[in-house]
Amino acid sequence: MSDIIRRNPRLEWIARNRLHPEHQALTSNTGKVFGPTGLLRRNVHGQGFIGPNGLKRIDRSNLSQPINLGSVRRQAASQEPLRTPYQVYNPDQFIVVVPDMIGGRLTSHDLDLLGQAQQMSQHLDGECAVLAVVFGEHREDRFADAGVDRLLHITGSEFQGYVPERKVALLEELEAQLVATFWLFPDGSGEGYELGRRFSARIGVRPATQVWRADSKRCIGRGAAGLLDVERDTPKVLLMLEECAMPIDETRHQALPISLAKTPDLDSKIHDLGFIDVDPSTIALGEAEFILSAGNGVHDWSLFHETAKVLGATEGASRVAVDDGHMPRERQVGATGTWVTARVYVAVGISGAVQHLQGIGGCDKVIAINTDLGCDMVKRAALSVIADSSEVMRELVALIEAYRQQEARHAA
Repeated sequence: MSDIIRRNPRLEWIARNRLHPEHQALTSNTGKVFGPTGLLRRNVHGQGFIGPNGLKRIDRSNLSQPINLGSVRRQAASQEPLRTPYQVYNPDQFIVVVPDMIGGRLTSHDLDLLGQAQQMSQHLDGECAVLAVVFGEHREDRFADAGVDRLLHITGSEFQGYVPERKVALLEELEAQLVATFWLFPDGSGEGYELGRRFSARIGVRPATQVWRADSKRCIGRGAAGLLDVERDTPKVLLMLEECAMPIDETRHQALPISLAKTPDLDSKIHDLGFIDVDPSTIALGEAEFILSAGNGVHDWSLFHETAKVLGATEGASRVAVDDGHMPRERQVGATGTWVTARVYVAVGISGAVQHLQGIGGCDKVIAINTDLGCDMVKRAALSVIADSSEVMRELVALIEAYRQQEARHAA
C-alpha cells in the first residue's frame, strides 16, 4: 500500500467551516492540525466538549485524547454510503427510461431522469419497475445505485452511431411487449430528444416536452420559448429537462438484465458513415467537450498551443489572459465570457476567480495545473497537479507523442 498521503479538499473545507453540519463530527477534540503550509497549528475551536447543560467545557486534565484528523479523513473517504436495498420481484407496471449515455456513461441528466422515474413509480398501484434501455457499448457500473430495477442492454453493430430509425423500431417492439405506463426521454443536447419525438409519432401519442416537473397525474413544461409554463395531464411519453428531479442516493436497486422476446425487422434508410476529424479550434466553447484553458500562470504560449493541438482540445482562457492579449475575446471562459459544459476541463495556471468558477459550473471533470496549493481552482478540481505549468505541458506532449509512436509501430 502506498505511503503517499492523499488530500481530500472537501473534508479540509469542512474542517475550516465551523457552520458546516459535519464540522463538529470531523474536528471534535482535535487539539492540533496541520495547516496548508505544513506547519502544526493549534485548533482552539476543537478544544473541550459540550456538557449536558449545553455549555462548552475545556478538559484541562489531559484525559481526552485528540482525534487524528488525517485518520478521520482517510476513514471518511474510504467509506461507501449505505443504501437501502430495493427489489421488485413481479412488476405490474413499467416506467421506461432511455438515457443518452454520452461517452458510455450516465450523465447528470440521465441520473435526474431515473430519479424522476422512481418518484413516479411510488404513486402507482401495484409493483412498478424502472426499466433503462441502453444502446451500444457502455462503461457504466452504477445502474443499481442510479435507480434501475431492470436493464435492457441492446448490443450489436447495427445500433452503433446515428441510427434513430432502428432504435425507435426496437422501442416500439418493447412497448408492444410491455405496454409501459410512462416513457421518459432526456430533452437536451443528446440523442434522447429526437428518439422521444420519433417514438411518440410511431405510437400515436402527443408527448409533453421541456418538462421540468411531473408526477403520475400532472406535469409542467416550458412553453413560448421558455417564457410560459404549460400544465397538462401526464401523457405516456415525457421529454424532461435537466434537474427535473433529484437523483437516487438512498436506495440500491437490482438492475436485473432482461431481453426482448422478439426482435423487430431493423431496416433503416439512414446510414451512419462515422465520425470525421474536426479542428478543435473551430469548435465554439459552449459546444466543446474537451477544453484546455490558460490563465495568468502560463508563460510559454507557444507550448500551450502545441499542447492543445496534441491533445485535440479546444482552447480557452481566463479573463486575465484575454485582457493581456494572449487569447481572443471569444475564447474567454466564465460568467463574463462563455459558460461551458465540457466533459473535461483542464485549467492551466488559473487561480479560479468567482466569475470563472461560475462559468465552468456545468463541467463534469475539472483538472487543475497550478503551483498554488490553496487556490480556489485546486479546491474545485477533481484532480490537481501542483507543479510548474510548462513542465507539465512538456511532459504531456512527450508522453502523447511516445504513445502514438508505439501505436503506429503496433499497427505496422
